[in-house]
Amino acid sequence: MSNIKPETFDFKSVKGITTKQLDEHYKLYLGYVNTLNKIWNTTYIAANYEDSNSTYSAMRSLKRGETYALDGVKLHNLYFENMTGGSNTPQGPIFDVIKNQFSSYNTFISYFTNVGLSIRGWVVLSIDSLDNKLHIIGSDSHDNGAVWLSCPILVMDVYEHAYFMDFGTDRKKYISTFIQNINWRVLNNRFKKYISSMQSMNIQPFRHCPFRYF
Repeated sequence: MSNIKPETFDFKSVKGITTKQLDEHYKLYLGYVNTLNKIWNTTYIAANYEDSNSTYSAMRSLKRGETYALDGVKLHNLYFENMTGGSNTPQGPIFDVIKNQFSSYNTFISYFTNVGLSIRGWVVLSIDSLDNKLHIIGSDSHDNGAVWLSCPILVMDVYEHAYFMDFGTDRKKYISTFIQNINWRVLNNRFKKYISSMQSMNIQPFRHCPFRYF
């Protein structure tokens, strides 16, 4: 039996986005947690899935719902975590890597913002296992455009439910407000874990990274 517990977040630390907006968004997140628990507690009795086919069947519906709910839980955990708790001044080793790879922080912000304006669901700054570099990935939904074996560093929700109560159709203002709330301590901790995992496998990512910070 699986029983995934929802995470809790300090929404009072967020500036420029109302508690009402965040609380309503959190309710959607709770729905993904509850749905995932329901799916993961479904029995494996073969008789329940004898109609299995790739057009429409109980198994297809179950598996499509599973990835959507599972990614919904994980992405919201990352999103709420990296926009709460303060520490909003860009700093640390991940900031240095961002400036190095994107030429400047302003260039990074411009690119990140425009991905957010062009995508319907999620923007994810991640380190990909193929080339060991940062990439800003856009996903139209939780499980549409998702990338496997890629380490998420910064996650932004751009679904309308994430901002519409406060910003209406002004998504650009929401994105700017989100950026001002990025918790760089969280980003650096995620980056540190990635570096540590690579070093444990005798892989040296980001040779220009100032490892002295660790």
